Amino acid sequence: MALTEGEGLPIALSLHSARPHEVTLAFDLVQECVTEELPERVIGDTAYDSDSLDAQFTEIDIEVIAPHRKNRKPENRTQDGRSLRRGKRRWKIERFFAHLQNFRRVIVRYEQHSRNYLGWLQMAATCILVRNYF
Repeated sequence: MALTEGEGLPIALSLHSARPHEVTLAFDLVQECVTEELPERVIGDTAYDSDSLDAQFTEIDIEVIAPHRKNRKPENRTQDGRSLRRGKRRWKIERFFAHLQNFRRVIVRYEQHSRNYLGWLQMAATCILVRNYF
């Protein structure tokens, strides 16, 4: 999982198995943020439309923007149209993953141990940051 800032530069990375759902890992990912301040809002896909996740992020004053699931009842909707329009900026996280395509060691995953792979992932993210700042 990755968390990027408004320009698509990584500010938090984590590596987990495929078993846990993203919603259970999202709060911990935001806590691992390397910036001094936490982000004002988190934009996610429909998996982030969870009342428990909204409650967790509300405690630390972060707005969660996620499109509603199809089975969500109209009276239980938590988002209005204005905040959902901000979800169109989700392409910036996709751009970060596209930049990772330039690092063959990360894409092919030669590493068998997760800590080694996370190290290469962090090295690739550092290279992306350096390229954009210098």
